[in-house]
Amino acid sequence: MIEVNGKKVDWVENETVSQLLKRVRYIFPLVVVKINDKVILKKDFSTYSIPDNSKIAVIHMISGG
Repeated sequence: MIEVNGKKVDWVENETVSQLLKRVRYIFPLVVVKINDKVILKKDFSTYSIPDNSKIAVIHMISGG
């Protein structure tokens, strides 16, 4: 089990950040992802596997002026 923005989500072995974002339908173009308080670089989303029992924060960035 993992936690994504405070919600319990089933953990999937070898699931990457990119795969998780698709599964939980986070489709924002600009996001910051933190796993257990560690920022994951966007270039690593497709290769970084999420460990079981992780706490994940997905923050979507909004531009404006």
